[in-house]
Amino acid sequence: MVDIDKKAITELSELLRKNNLNEIEYEAENVRIRVVANLDKKANIPVVQAVPAVQEQPVATKPVSDADKENQVKSPMVGVVYLSSEPSAPAFVQEGDVVGVGQTLCLIEAMKTFNPVKATKAGRVKKILVQSGSPVEFNEPLFVIE
Repeated sequence: MVDIDKKAITELSELLRKNNLNEIEYEAENVRIRVVANLDKKANIPVVQAVPAVQEQPVATKPVSDADKENQVKSPMVGVVYLSSEPSAPAFVQEGDVVGVGQTLCLIEAMKTFNPVKATKAGRVKKILVQSGSPVEFNEPLFVIE
């Protein structure tokens, strides 16, 4: 478990407000702290995310045709994607698998919480566009289901 530096979060939040920024990120000692402004409009407070720092490695992206773009399952949040429930477990789905509506395709870890990403339609998994353990952004394509 990662100890979160509350002082660093407070200072980052203050920098965010003072400089009228939408987002600020800090990384040190295998911890990345990301503060995003005004995602919670009701409370009018910054949202804080602390995730393990990941050594980014170049990933060969698979080409996606225009037809595939319509059939993409996209990330609902920023986090780290996992294609299985644990490292030694089999992947939730593989290319070529037939999936049903509501079937878990992967997990996205955000703020120490694992959130399932489920199929929004039935079909065959044509492409898996991410690698397990890689960081993903909001609305980033994860799968193509046809």
